[in-house]
Amino acid sequence: MSCWALVPVKARTEGKRRLSPVLDEDGRICLVRAMLEHVLSVLATCPGVDDIAVLTPERDALPANIRLLPDAGRGVNEALREALQTLGRVGVKRVAIVAADLPLVSPDEVESLVEASQLSGIAIAPDRRGGGTNAVCVTVPTPFEFHFGPGSLVRHVAEAAKLGVTPAIVALPGLAFDVDEPDDLALLKTHAAASASSSPGER
Repeated sequence: MSCWALVPVKARTEGKRRLSPVLDEDGRICLVRAMLEHVLSVLATCPGVDDIAVLTPERDALPANIRLLPDAGRGVNEALREALQTLGRVGVKRVAIVAADLPLVSPDEVESLVEASQLSGIAIAPDRRGGGTNAVCVTVPTPFEFHFGPGSLVRHVAEAAKLGVTPAIVALPGLAFDVDEPDDLALLKTHAAASASSSPGER
């Protein structure tokens, strides 16, 4: 069964504005690009992911081999619905929607998300605060409506219930860790420093 990963990304000047107190615009753009690069590299190594598309209003620094699906600016949830319809028309049967701001996500975690969706029909990965959603994997076509935004986890679970589905909740540390607030960035820097200090090359 063909499974694609779909990564929504805002226009480069629109992303991560909540980090404005600690990062200027150039810093935010660099951070967004670095996290997206990590997510794309992880997805490229997942055996359960056949191909990758990025949903965005601009190509920016995307590699030429990455398929771009245009975001017409009517909101991420409408854009996702249209993107899944587009992918369905070319034979895609399952789509893993993965946030672009997951700097610690691993291939095994994405594989777990995809596998969980095969059992229940819908798999959802919550953020570390337990209110938002960082990834959803669904079959295509689907009547499932997306509700990304504040408090999306409860709304996504309720949406699955409307369809008579108990979704698989995939709570894993890399999938859960997104960077939206200054404290998230501070935690990421702490993690990077710890990783550097434990690296053999740094001893």
